Amino acid sequence: MSSGSLSRPGRFETWRLATVYVVVVLAFTGLIFRLINLQVTENALWTRQAVDNYTFEVSVPAPRGIIYDRNGSILARNLASYNIVITPAGLPDDVSDIQRIYRELSELIDVPVGGRVDDEALLENAKLFSPCVPGPGITQLVALQDTLAPYSPVKIKCNVSEDVARVVEENSVDWPGVTVEIEPIRDYPTGSLTSNVVGFLGPIPAALEDEYRARGFIPNRDKIGYSGVEASLDDVLAGRNGGRVVQIDVAGQELRNLEPPRPAVPGNNVYLTIDSRLQGVAEASLIQEINFWNTYFGTVRISSGVVIAMNPKTGEILAMVSYPSYENNRFARLIPAYYYEQLSQDPRKPLLNNAISAEFPPGSVFKLSTATGSINEGVVDLDDIIQAPGQLLLCERFNPSDVCTENNTRPFVDHIFEQRPEGFGAVNFLQCIAFSSNVCFYKLGGGFEDEIVQGLGIERLEQYARALGYDEASGIQLLGEQDGLIPDPDWKRINTGENWSTGDTYIASVGQGYVLATPLQVLMSGATIANNGKLMQPTIVRDVTDGEGTSIEMWFNPQDFTLATEQTAGSYQISPFTSNLKWDITVTPKIQSYSCNDSFCDLDEDDLKIVQSSSIDAVREGTRLAVTAPLFGTLNDLFGDFPIAVAGKTGTAEYCDDVARNAQRCQFGAWPTHSWTLAYAPYDDPEIIVVAFAYNGGEGASVAGPIVERVIKAYFELKSIDIAAQENPSAGQ
Repeated sequence: MSSGSLSRPGRFETWRLATVYVVVVLAFTGLIFRLINLQVTENALWTRQAVDNYTFEVSVPAPRGIIYDRNGSILARNLASYNIVITPAGLPDDVSDIQRIYRELSELIDVPVGGRVDDEALLENAKLFSPCVPGPGITQLVALQDTLAPYSPVKIKCNVSEDVARVVEENSVDWPGVTVEIEPIRDYPTGSLTSNVVGFLGPIPAALEDEYRARGFIPNRDKIGYSGVEASLDDVLAGRNGGRVVQIDVAGQELRNLEPPRPAVPGNNVYLTIDSRLQGVAEASLIQEINFWNTYFGTVRISSGVVIAMNPKTGEILAMVSYPSYENNRFARLIPAYYYEQLSQDPRKPLLNNAISAEFPPGSVFKLSTATGSINEGVVDLDDIIQAPGQLLLCERFNPSDVCTENNTRPFVDHIFEQRPEGFGAVNFLQCIAFSSNVCFYKLGGGFEDEIVQGLGIERLEQYARALGYDEASGIQLLGEQDGLIPDPDWKRINTGENWSTGDTYIASVGQGYVLATPLQVLMSGATIANNGKLMQPTIVRDVTDGEGTSIEMWFNPQDFTLATEQTAGSYQISPFTSNLKWDITVTPKIQSYSCNDSFCDLDEDDLKIVQSSSIDAVREGTRLAVTAPLFGTLNDLFGDFPIAVAGKTGTAEYCDDVARNAQRCQFGAWPTHSWTLAYAPYDDPEIIVVAFAYNGGEGASVAGPIVERVIKAYFELKSIDIAAQENPSAGQ
């Protein structure tokens, strides 16, 4: 072969090698930069995420505080509820063993075993069901949990009996993975008797989840108060959840504690001022009277009612019954939709505490305000005689210049007109109260011709009503309190577009027309008179204690409904109990001065005055005469022979609300009426005052009166029993 046929060796190109070196250097530089960035610059970020991946915080629920009555009887407590749970990771490896466990467990707890776990439809349906709600079988529930968190238990059956729980515990060796979970649930031993005061719990609403998470609550597990004391004192009762920070693996199994556990702080206990024994008497008396009259008339005439008892010298609510009520134990685990809907649609509104949340015309019990104002303003003196015929004709004027004609003259009748057309005749101030003469109070409130030239008037009546506790919320520690209404000319112009008339003043003077009040406000007005002008702050809380029984100083601010461990502006002490004086109308100036110039009268906001003690004494005498007057005393039949001196006032209030209007009962001259009675005892040194209200009950003394009589009688009987028990403790053993 010739030398020319040999191939020449190729020339090495150095740029190719350089390119390789550059690429390698860049790759290693980028890798080193990335390593530095991950391990140095972003070290804290990735370390935190790595820790988060294996860190899990377990919340330990805090026991909720117990609610007691004033004598230590339990009104709300925590009971153990037994749930049967299965941890998928704890089940045997053999499928036949698992199915055996399912079958044996199914026979015990009456939950079906279920179908195949490869059925996607069944698994999808299982996701729609909540724990403790009947639905998928055991197989589907466990399979779904196995895909989510195999080391977390799933509830198979909730609230089983203690016997069933004991059987499961005994079979724990043969049923690996199956255990009993103990869950606290709320229990109310007195049930519907105190449900409107105690309330109930419910799940955390979705709109408030973020707020409660920030406070350490767990949605879908922890519950909060929805009504009553459970809601208003929720911060006191709830306690503070504990926690454990643990390390978990990818399957969710706990490996170890990363931090010392934080123990849960139990909620504080609350003692109410309620005496559950008197509460029972009040409810039984109310229901007995309602059933009697409904049976008598052969129809459901009286649909609802309220009874409240209070110590007028301290403001302690001894009983507060709102009928109809509801069974709060049915809300212990969940709120049944059908039951809640039933309660919500009931026109009697059983979910509302009608003692504070319902407004009614107070009728003649409101006359205490008119009486106080008229005697204190000098509209009438004790020696003056007032003519009280069966009816009077009033020239109703909307303007001072209106001329009287037949068209604007209307009759105003007394409550005794049908039985006694001539009326009560000549009466004095005390008899006016004792006989509850409407005509007399028409004249006191609005004046009448030359007999009483100038009555109290609506402006001054409004002042005295407010001084006795009307027209504003009391500030009691219960949600949903209404403030009532004492109308005036400005209110009427704004809300009806009409001027105030003389007839409006007449009607308001006897607690009718636009006047509205809650039963608690009616009670407060009577308590102010009974307590010689001192209006005490109504309270439902007697004490707040910790787990050791030590009383905790607690203050309540009704303006923003907050609790604090120290006094703030506008707050008052609720624990340990101390009586709080709202005001004393004989000391604290509450009444605006009233002056007239050239037939124009007005109030002076800068010139306030008190109510004279003699005026309160006169009104008190009138309430006592209602019992002692044998002929026309409205409470004589009930308390004339009562062994303890009683005083009070009855009321029959005409009304026309939506219920009466739909029943076509709003007929002029034959309006339906509510029944009221207010009484206190002993007269000289009162320690209990009771108000009873019966919706559509009719005449006050006949319907509400017997309820009050039975409650006052029961109070003194219980007091005698308690005194005897203290003097001879061994007698009850």
